[in-house]
Amino acid sequence: MSNFNVSRREFMRISSLLGSAGAFGVATPFAINLATVASAAAQSNVSDYKALVCLFLYGANDHANTVLATDSESWNQYQSVRTTNEAGSIALPAVGATGGVLPITPNTTQSGRSFALHPAMPELRNLFNAGRAAIIANVGPLLTPTTLTQYKAASVPLPPKLFSHNDQQSLWQAYAPEGAAYGWGGRMGDLLAANNSNPIFTAISASGNAVFLSGRTIKQYQVGSSGAVAISGLTGSLYGSTMAGSTLRNIISGDTNNYFQKEHAATTSRAIAAQSMLAPAMAAAGPTGIPNPSQYTNPNTGALANNALAVQLQTVARIIAGRNALGAKRQVFFVSLGGFDTHDSQRTQQADLLARVSHAIAYFDTTMANVMGTDLRQQVSLFTASDFGRTFTSNGDGTDHGWGSHHFIVGGAVKGKNIYGTFPVTGLKHTLDVGSGSLLPQFSVDQYGATLGTWFGLSPSQINDVFPNIVNFSNRNLGFI
Repeated sequence: MSNFNVSRREFMRISSLLGSAGAFGVATPFAINLATVASAAAQSNVSDYKALVCLFLYGANDHANTVLATDSESWNQYQSVRTTNEAGSIALPAVGATGGVLPITPNTTQSGRSFALHPAMPELRNLFNAGRAAIIANVGPLLTPTTLTQYKAASVPLPPKLFSHNDQQSLWQAYAPEGAAYGWGGRMGDLLAANNSNPIFTAISASGNAVFLSGRTIKQYQVGSSGAVAISGLTGSLYGSTMAGSTLRNIISGDTNNYFQKEHAATTSRAIAAQSMLAPAMAAAGPTGIPNPSQYTNPNTGALANNALAVQLQTVARIIAGRNALGAKRQVFFVSLGGFDTHDSQRTQQADLLARVSHAIAYFDTTMANVMGTDLRQQVSLFTASDFGRTFTSNGDGTDHGWGSHHFIVGGAVKGKNIYGTFPVTGLKHTLDVGSGSLLPQFSVDQYGATLGTWFGLSPSQINDVFPNIVNFSNRNLGFI
């Protein structure tokens, strides 16, 4: 009966929103929202906990120096194309050379090919070898399965505004170019929010605003490195007065007849209430709670430095540790790292960035193994995403905008130590080369996300709702988790 009551509350909440929407002319069909409520009600009886963590690499990570084919034919092509006369040549040293790429051996062979990771990613290589990380080869936005011939003839629908940073970031996160209203992380939150006693803690960003976490009904909750962000001046002394704080609270959250002020006050009240719930629920940072991340080693200088990405993941872990106090059963998180637009100085710039990624993911995996005495690695999955891949050709000491890219999935539930999909031919002018070695994706973002969503608990009909293009693909589950 308690599950029914949660769903009924969600129904009443959305119904009231629909009434307001009608008054303001918002074009959200009533039937769609009823379907959302019904789906949420059907999913409101889960007893386990699961979390998805999206790690977005802003700027477009160069996939071809992240995961490499190292068999003789592939390596010769790689060196031939990526070695330039520039001082900043982007080709990496071979396996076994000083600072050389790190060999990996997937469980499934691919026609005698061999593979390696960037030399700055030893921690991620260890996770791969331990079976808790996998690689999904050549993922990118697609509306329908597309061949090179179809792409050149534009004979099938193609994703809009390819090769544009802002638009492709949005397309990866939210199916549409810049300006999209909601993303697939938020939509999953919409459908599973009834599992959570406090739906406001369903979709949480530790890295600012991200359309990925925006749902039709669920709003993303943003936190800082110290956790819940409080509104200054509401407690303690304000301008020397112990009464000013309560006066300020009344001003910013008090009732009013003005609709805009009323909505602002309601939002502010929710923020105050959420902060008061989250702050005590989160585990402490440090020895008595979630351990602080160590420093990482900058591969270019050998110097130790703080890793802000690891701190974001520590914040996520602190919130996960408070899941029971928050009444959370399903949560979606967002973290990010920028700087991957490596048109210049790619070899040094990407090395430092990938070192941070590898260090932060390993820290998170270790942390999930002991969250206040509980191993949650089976219940928490982290995956990477990025604007797009980059060209296989070099512009001298960098690369330019591409399309498909390789990505990582990490966690105890992952069917690890494998590369999913056929690894693309290394070189130029092959059947997936749309120009300068930019890859035509073999897997769509919808297929990638639908696989994650199925593990997360979405039904087949909900998968169709969250990923609108999945109906065009015969393979709805890539099998990596």
